[in-house]
Amino acid sequence: MAEAQPQGTGKAAGGRSAQLAHTGLRHGWTTGACATAASTAAYTALLGGEFPDPVTITLPKGQTPSFALAVEELAPGRTAAMAGVVKDAGDDPDVTHGALVRATVRPLPAGSGVVFKAGPGVGTVTRPGLPLDVGEPAVNPVPRQMMREHLAEVARRYGGGPGATADVEVEISVDHGEEIARSTWNPRLGILGGLSILGTTGIVVPYSCSAWIDSIRRGVDVARAAGRRHVAGCTGSTSEKVAVALHHLPEDALLDMGDFAGAVLKYIRRHPVERLTICGGFAKLSKLAAGHLDLHSARSQVDKGFLAELARRGGADEALAGAVAEANTGLAALQLCAAAGVPLGDLVAATARDESLAVLRGAPVAVDVICIDRAGMVVGRAEPRGPGGTRQGSPLR
Repeated sequence: MAEAQPQGTGKAAGGRSAQLAHTGLRHGWTTGACATAASTAAYTALLGGEFPDPVTITLPKGQTPSFALAVEELAPGRTAAMAGVVKDAGDDPDVTHGALVRATVRPLPAGSGVVFKAGPGVGTVTRPGLPLDVGEPAVNPVPRQMMREHLAEVARRYGGGPGATADVEVEISVDHGEEIARSTWNPRLGILGGLSILGTTGIVVPYSCSAWIDSIRRGVDVARAAGRRHVAGCTGSTSEKVAVALHHLPEDALLDMGDFAGAVLKYIRRHPVERLTICGGFAKLSKLAAGHLDLHSARSQVDKGFLAELARRGGADEALAGAVAEANTGLAALQLCAAAGVPLGDLVAATARDESLAVLRGAPVAVDVICIDRAGMVVGRAEPRGPGGTRQGSPLR
């Protein structure tokens, strides 16, 4: 288990950090953070002969948690090293809480770089539309980058020089991962054989409907008290960065909306600000466009038929619309339309904006929407409309 918890800066009375602290829930660690800690410990033993315990890593936002090792094994002749960390999801009801994440590191010839391999309990991508190529182990891009950076640091520490990189195979496995994955969306997405190694910040944000919605309300109150006329409701840390970059908003104007779009809109309906920016992943905001106010995967899904109808509105022919309807993921649908010059991202953003205005029921709030992909690139935008804007055309259901 990790021995430290992420702490807010304590500098702001509002914004994401204060909002998270207000929930009173304990944070946890992603499978990506656990895999990074395990691989760092294993490679350290491979080069130095000893496992660091606890092992400390640096997360993308600068936090430095330490993780105790649950298992460790160094092969004779240092031909391989394995270390494992038990995932602590904090107060989040995560199906992977308590799972043992293992990393086995084996040396490769110079110039090989870091090669990732799916071990037992980690899935393999079998369908397009995900941020990984078909055939790749389901270790997402940010955890891969975290591991590369930490392994390079270990290589430098053991005499590799300032520009050293690691040349190793990293096999990530999760005990009972294939069984746990049956409770996730992985089989439906074509990720077969186990779990995905996930995380963009390394931190699991604990989920609680009542606590989270209360924290959203507090965030709005703080922003209004500070005289903020423009706030942004963001689905996560990546979308928050995009909103700040585009609109230069201060921290106390940022609302960590998460999946609770309806909570943001309904509270701002009663406590208006002049402008609301909604920023989030394309797939999540396609749910808002379809009329869902709770964007959690357990309670709403991406409707590819709805996306196909939007694509038709944007000029897609029936062949493309049919391909969108059969796409594996929302991202795959977006990529199909982008290749054909159909602005599906903008269409989703505009429809999500108009749905938001409908929920606001004429409150004096102008709304704009920004859709991003997993890498934080803007893939759709809708300019501000309102106050009291109305939907264009009839809603799609």
